Amino acid sequence: MHIFDIIGPVMIGPSSSHTAGAAKIGYVTRKLLGERPVEAEIMLHGSFSATGSGHGTDRAIVAGLLGYKPDDEHLPNSFVEAKQAGLAFELTHGVIRNAHPNTAKIHVFGESGKELEVVGASVGGGRIQICEIDGICTNFSGEYNTIIVHNTDTPGHVAQVTTVLAQKNVNIASMQLYRNMQGGYAVMIIECDDVIPENMLAWLKDLDGIIKITSYNAEEGV
Repeated sequence: MHIFDIIGPVMIGPSSSHTAGAAKIGYVTRKLLGERPVEAEIMLHGSFSATGSGHGTDRAIVAGLLGYKPDDEHLPNSFVEAKQAGLAFELTHGVIRNAHPNTAKIHVFGESGKELEVVGASVGGGRIQICEIDGICTNFSGEYNTIIVHNTDTPGHVAQVTTVLAQKNVNIASMQLYRNMQGGYAVMIIECDDVIPENMLAWLKDLDGIIKITSYNAEEGV
């Protein structure tokens, strides 16, 4: 049992799952986008859809997209804050097959034209799981500095990325590898104890076979 299962996170309520977790899903989505979002399509599933309005799930996700954490006093007024910040959003309800009851799918567009789709679930005590990024299954918490590398499924990419992390003295906390088929599209998700340097990302993006790199440092603002 996690300590948050007993005392709960520091947050603007009423619910650690439906409010705090929802805000964190929005916040991590913004961090993964890497820039200010200007448009978002938010679909609520399951319990998020059925009871989310009463728990402020919709306002919490929008607050997270604005960069507010679960304990930010601006959370209840996020719809007004979004209008002032130039964030247009649409809220819908739907069904995501085999998803956790507290799940949201967020399709977000950044000010430079960057685009990202994230499926995130609130799993209790304010904790979350990022289940998909751009249609690729994932499984990470958003608690660590994280780098997500999209690449062709060819030899050498894992070695290249981990070697550069070692050279930059970045310690790896966990690593997950996914692919859609042999020789097809692959994703590596690396959670790190240390800050991920921006110059390292710029170098990796230029390597052959690297399609896209998504990353964020958990305690840095965007």
